[in-house]
Formats: sequence, structure tokens, C-alpha cells
Amino acid sequence: MFDPDQPRLFALPPGADFPAELVRGLKARLAEAPPEAMAQVQVFVNTQRMRRRIIDLFSAEGASFLPRIRLVTDLGVEAAIEGIPAAIPPLRRRLELTQLVARLLDAQPDLAPRTALYDLADSLATLMDEMQGEGVTPDVIAALDVSNHSAHWTRTQSFMQIVQPFFGTDDAPDSEARQRRVVEALAARWQAAPPQGPIIVAGSTASRGTTLRFMQAVAALPQGALILPGFDFDLPGAVWDGMGDAMTAEDHPQYRFRRLLDQLGHGHAGVTHWGGRPAPCPARNRLVSLSLRPAPVTDQWLTEGQHLTDLAEATAAMTLIEADSPRDEALAIALILREAADLGKVTALITPDRGLTRQVTAALDRWGIVPDDSAGKPLALSAPGRLLRHVSGLMGRRLTSEALLTLLKHPLTASDSERGTHLRLTRELELKLRKYGPPFPEPEALRAWAEARKDDAAGPWVEWIIAATADLEGMGPQPLTLLLDQHLAITETLARGPSGIGTGELWLQTAGEAARSAIAGLQAEAAAGGLFTVQDYRNLFDAILNRGEVREEALGHPRLMIWGTLEARVQGADLVILGGLNDGIWPQIPAPDPWLNRKMRKDAGLLLPERRIGLAAHDYQQAIGAPEVVLSRARRDAEAETVPSRWLNRLTNLLGGLSAQNGPAALAAMKARGQHWLDLADALERPIALTPSAPRPAPRPPLAHRPRKLALTRITTLIRDPYAIYARYILRLKKLDPLHRTADARLRGSLLHEILETFVKQRQPETRPEARARLLRIAESVLQAQVPWPAARTLWLSRMERAADFFLDHDGIDGGAPVGIEKTGEVALTPLDFTLYGTPDRIDLLPDGRLHILDYKTGTPPTPKQQEQFDKQLLLAAAMAERGGFAELGFADVARISYVGLGSTPKLVATEITPAITGKVWQDLHRLITRYMTEETGYAARRAVFDSRFPGDYDHLARFGEWEMTDRTRPEDVA
Repeated sequence: MFDPDQPRLFALPPGADFPAELVRGLKARLAEAPPEAMAQVQVFVNTQRMRRRIIDLFSAEGASFLPRIRLVTDLGVEAAIEGIPAAIPPLRRRLELTQLVARLLDAQPDLAPRTALYDLADSLATLMDEMQGEGVTPDVIAALDVSNHSAHWTRTQSFMQIVQPFFGTDDAPDSEARQRRVVEALAARWQAAPPQGPIIVAGSTASRGTTLRFMQAVAALPQGALILPGFDFDLPGAVWDGMGDAMTAEDHPQYRFRRLLDQLGHGHAGVTHWGGRPAPCPARNRLVSLSLRPAPVTDQWLTEGQHLTDLAEATAAMTLIEADSPRDEALAIALILREAADLGKVTALITPDRGLTRQVTAALDRWGIVPDDSAGKPLALSAPGRLLRHVSGLMGRRLTSEALLTLLKHPLTASDSERGTHLRLTRELELKLRKYGPPFPEPEALRAWAEARKDDAAGPWVEWIIAATADLEGMGPQPLTLLLDQHLAITETLARGPSGIGTGELWLQTAGEAARSAIAGLQAEAAAGGLFTVQDYRNLFDAILNRGEVREEALGHPRLMIWGTLEARVQGADLVILGGLNDGIWPQIPAPDPWLNRKMRKDAGLLLPERRIGLAAHDYQQAIGAPEVVLSRARRDAEAETVPSRWLNRLTNLLGGLSAQNGPAALAAMKARGQHWLDLADALERPIALTPSAPRPAPRPPLAHRPRKLALTRITTLIRDPYAIYARYILRLKKLDPLHRTADARLRGSLLHEILETFVKQRQPETRPEARARLLRIAESVLQAQVPWPAARTLWLSRMERAADFFLDHDGIDGGAPVGIEKTGEVALTPLDFTLYGTPDRIDLLPDGRLHILDYKTGTPPTPKQQEQFDKQLLLAAAMAERGGFAELGFADVARISYVGLGSTPKLVATEITPAITGKVWQDLHRLITRYMTEETGYAARRAVFDSRFPGDYDHLARFGEWEMTDRTRPEDVA
């Protein structure tokens, strides 16, 4: 098949459909040979996807002999022949390393946060794989000179010696070490007895040391050949010769080929074109090749750029989309895919940005188009993954109402029981927890709720919840196997439900099977994990789930594909869309290496962080060579402006600088084609008719439905925000209490009233120190019983201690005795059909027979002017008392009213009461209620709010934001 006296180094240019050209070339070279000659050919490829594609291409042309197609990593037969044992499972090695890293963090907690335990072990295992693949031993790391580096690198260098026992083990080698041993043994056997049939390595860039060594062994065979993907035949020899230093050239797309050919003793000219077909667009390949020149020689843009006389041809099938937002970018891409589907054009979106692909898929859904997405969904975001993560997040923690309802509302919970009953009880429990709490539902509280209900299903349902969550908070450090068993037992109990007998739908369907597989892998190796804290277990479990994927069995469009960069290497398309071309996305920023810095890696002979950038650049160079290409990016993301991908930046700068070759015009044409799609996207999103903004509402309901009874505190609301009265008492809409209960001002105020009410009711002869001690004891007891947050308890008790002396200084200073503590009274506003009622915090009877009405505030008390115009609670209470509103007190004069502020700055605001004051406030109330008893008066939204910065309970209903506070109200009759 090959001439043994000639170099057998072949390549295909960027843009070529590599698998198709590989098959075409094989058939052409064996056209004159008997059919069975193809069966003698061995082809090694680097991915299972490429293997399947090659088989499909052979099968599409009818029955024939196939070559033996294998993966470069699939050398199990050769390992068995050489007697090399199987590799240790990667997860087991990572669990063993986790124990070492845990001890390291115990000794040096400043090295990394504890949450990074498994990630550190994973990165260390990856480093060990790389060292074994590149033939670097820990002794090499130990010999590095780190005298000029920080102390951190000295510590990590010392730690690397701990992993020395994992190197050179014959009984249980790591996968990369085993692969290296197999390749070395195979190379030695081939050297002694070369195989006679052709052996080809196709599609590999030799980015790994072991793969490079295997390719060297194949290239040395008489019938061995290498076929390189995306080889830049347009790269000048001088530039090729200048890429010898990895520190400056590692991020170039052709650097790995330079490294390979150096090892083989060949230069750039020693590579031959594999097939007879040219690239889809040679002119574009020359343009892109020039734009990707290594940084030190970009001055060649000036010298070589003048020879690019075919820029119009190079860019004729190129489109540049620069959208204002990721949403606009996704919608423009979706429109391109929609048109391609109509035209029957094979189109692929290639991007590493999974957020962009999800948005594109959602945009296509409006037309009922489902693209063929190769990546699938992260396992951690699937239904089983979420339930498992919810449970692991509760292990070792106190169960909150929010967390409990998150579990109960999960679609897999109680999936083997009566789901309808479960959802009904969950909804009823949620309403109870929102309104009454407690923030941390204990078994006693749940049982009391069930007993109060006339529902036979509530009792068993609550007992199921208690049994499932009973052991969560008490979990401590345990062996990994026990933690995993407890985790699964709780999850399966929740999935089973109160009356089920299995595990519900937890392990069913594609997502459940993927989760079951990931769990089984962890169970098989858990014994190697040792002792884990709950926090470390949670981080480990999340990390394992985050590495899994779920590929739903959905039938996608046969001509619309979404590929990652890895899939794009083995596929071909008529139109390629390169999405997310922003720095940090494509290429991605290399992850920080906690073990070795860049200089240490270079000195040790390991791969530099720029290797991944170079591989991504090679993917870009191959993809942009497609027959038709769209380059797409968003100028902003959710946080800030973005930076164009360095490759896109180079391309646009190069075109912009080639004025003599009409480069700016070509670039403008690319942008114009992209703007066309952005305009279409904007038109698609633009409503056909603009909906006018809502006016400032002032609804006028029928008089029969207007409230005939309001509390003292609601009069302030009626003055400041009448719309809130309309929503609460006419529409009967109540604000839904938050599920995540916090130590807020509302709770603090109610507790303050309870503390002072208890103190006053239990008053007894005592000294001032005794009174103060009793007040603080009551405060501590109430806070302990009703505030489950230790920090809030401590803070509020401290505030109470500061305010205690102020309270006692003013408590009964005028000789008054409490005669009404939280007593409710009411008065009818004759001749109006309206009743005012209220419950003052405290009413004292003074020695002269008059009353003193008090109200306690945790915030700032209202000023006298605010009381006169808006906050009329106590003034109206005084008017009620003078009119016999409090039955036990009869008709009584009021001497004064007092707002007692017990906040961070205690303050007393007292007002002496006269008949003129109460008479005026009563007349004002009559006028106010009379006005709202007429049909012409509407309930205006936010009429005179105290602070416009703070939202009201019904602002969303009034559509505040579409109108301003300065807008005039628009009264409207409502039924």
C-alpha cells in the first residue's frame, strides 16, 4: 500500500471532511488490490465517534470488507499478550488521593479551601496521568530548582514526593502508565518483527506523550503511516522553523505537528496531501493561516498580506455576527438554522458554550425544530441528579421549611405512591409553614399539624417525612461507604413515598439509568475513600455528578446539529456556525494549576497550560475552513462587556489593515451579512403593536363592596396607599408569606410587644435592678422559644439590654397603672356605615383619672407632623377612648399619647391631648371615609408613600414601574 522508502506522513487541510477523505483515500489506494486487502489494514483513530463515522461511510457504499478500526487507547489485546495487568479504576485512584490531600489541608489549611478537596485530588490525578504519559517521574519534580519561586511551590514540590508510591507499581498501574507500558512493549515487538499489513494512525494531533510515542512506533514500520488532520500547508518554512520554543508557540494550532515531526526527524515539507481534493476554500485557509501567525512574527501581515489578492473569494461565504447580547446571538443563530432546514442544508453549530446551545435550542422550539445535540444535559441538572444533590445538601444540617418543601415538590418524590394526595398535602403544609412557621419544622410540629387536620392521609404522610429526614442533622464523619448508603436510603425513601414499595421513578428512564451508573461506580470504589466529613462527602458527590451527562433519546433534525469542538473534528457540514467567539469561552481560560506553575512544567518536560488553547485554536482553524461559515459572538454577557476571541480579533484586524486588497470592504460585507440576521432577530422579537404602558391606577369599585370596617393601622395605609386597601379588602388578596423565614423587623416587633406585655402583666413590687433583671429574663425566654437563629437571638437580646434602662426610666413615670394591654376596641362613625377598631399596645390610667396610650416601636417613631398628616394610629385611639370605644374603660379623657422607640437609638415621642386635637382628627377621619364612600373616589396607588424606594405589597398588581410617582391617576370603574 505504501512505498517503504518514502516518508509516509500524510495530512488533510483545514475544512476537509476528515473521515470522508480518509475513506476515499483508502479505497483509491487499494482500488487495484483484491477486496480482502482492505481487511488487512489497521486504522487507529482517537475517538469512538470517528470510528463510528468511518464505519458508516464504508457501509453507505454497500457491502465490502472493512479495515480493522481501533482506538489508539484500545490496546487491551496487546496488554494481555505482554502480561500487563489491568489499570486501576480512575475513581479509586482519586479517592486514595483524596485522603492524602485531606491530610495536606489539615496540616496546611491556607493551601486551598476545604470545598476544593475532591477537585484538588482530581487535578493531582490528572497531573500524575500527564507525568506518566510524558515519562516524567516524581524525582524530576523533586530536582526542580524552586529557589526563585514562592513558598507555595516549595510546599507542593515536597508534597509531590508523597505520590511516589503510585509510580512504577506493576500490580495496579494507572491507566496512562499502563498505556505507556503497552506502547513501549508494542514498539519493541514491532521493531523486532514488523507487521506486514498497513497500520495507519488517522486524525490524531499527538498532543499526549503516549500517543506521540505510539505514532513514532507506527511511523517506523515499513507499512506504517500517519494521517494528520487540519495540517496548514500554507505555513511558510521560516515560520515553521521558528516555532521550536513551547513557551511562545504552544498556543499555535500547528505546534503539536511541529513537535511530532521533530520527533520523527522530518520538516514541514515532508508531509504529503492524503487525497487529491483541495480544501473547500483554499483562499480562506491562506487568510486564516496568516491571521494565526505566532505573535513574534505578526509583522508578516505586512509582507505576506499584500499577496492575498483573493480576499473577496476568501470571505464571500463568511458571515460575522456581533450581537448586543447572548439572547440576540442565539436568536440570530436559530434563524440561520431555520433557513438551513428549509433549504435542506447540512448545518452545524460548533461552540463550547453550553449556555448558548440551550438558548438556541429554546429559540428553535418556537418552530417545532429539535436539533441533534451531541452533548446532552449535565447529569447534575437532571431530575435524579437534582434530588440526589438536594438530599446531600441537607446531610449534616438542620432541616428548614424551604429545604423540606424543595424535597417534597420534586417531581420524583413519592413517585411510587398516590402522587395527587402527596401534592395536595404538600400544598397545604406549605401554606401553613409560610404563614405560621416554624422555620425549622421539628417532628412535633409536623405531627401537631397532621393531628389538627381531618384527613386520614395526613398522619402516615407526616410519619413518612419524619422517618426519611430523621437522621439528617446528626450525621458526622463516617466511612464513605456508610455515608453513601445513608444518602441513597434517604433518597430512595423519598422517591418511594409513604405507600410505595420500590424506589419510584428515581432510577428509571435515561436520566435515572445514568444516575444509577454513576452511583454504582462510586459504590464499587467507596471502600478506598476512608473517612469523610459530611461536607467533604457533599463536595465529592457533587463533583462526580457534575462530570456525568444524560443524552436523551430524542429524534433530532437530521440536518441540524449542535457539536462540541471534539465532535466537530470527525464530522462534516455544508454550513458551520462558530458560536460564542469570546475570550474565556473560545478559547477557555486554562484552569489554575495548584501543583506546578508554568516554568516548573516547562523545566520538567510537561505540557504547558497553553496546550489547551493550541488544541482549541486547531479546532477553530479546521472549522473555519468549511464551505460556508458563520462567526458569532455577543458584545456583552450578563455581567459586562466581552472581549472578542483572540483568533477573531486577529482575523478582523488583519482584514482591516489590508486596505490595498479591499480587506476593509470584505470585513464590512461580512458584518453586513451578520447584521441581516440580527435585524431579522430584532423583527421577530418586536411586537406587532406596541402595548401602551399601564396608567397609574385608581380603581372605583361599587360602594357595596367597599370596606365598612378598618383597623387603626389601616387608616395610615388608606391615606398613603389606598390601592393597598382596595387589593386587600375588596379583591381579598393577601401577601404570601416568604417560605425562607428570616429574622426580620416584623418578627422582632411582634416579639418586642410580647416581651413588654408579659413584663407589664407580671408586674410586682421590686427594685429597679430586679425589674431590669426580670425584663431581660423574659426577653431571653421569649427569644429562646421563638427565634431559632442563634445570631439573631444574641443580637436582639443585646439590643434589649441597651433599651432596657430607657424603657424602665419611662415606664410608669407619670404614676399611671396599666388598665389595657393589647385590648381591642371599636367605634362606629355615625351616621356613616363604618366602624373603626384597633388594639393599642398599652393604655395606662393616670392618677387624675385620664388615660395615657402607648405604642412600642422597634424602629423610629413618627414625628408630630407625620402623626398629624399620616400616622394617626394613636390620635385616633385617643378619639376612640373619649367616645367609649374601649368598653371596659367607658368614656374617658386622654391626657397624652406616646410612641416609645426601642430601636438602636431609643426615643420617646409624646403628644399632649386636648379636645381640640381629638375633635380635629375625628373630623378628618369622617371626611376621609366620606370621600371613599362616594363613587367618584378611586383607590389611588402609592398616593403619598413615606419612602418611594421601598416596594409595597401590591406594586406588581398596580404595575408600578410602567408609571411614575409624578403621573396623574386614572380613575376607572371596576365591577
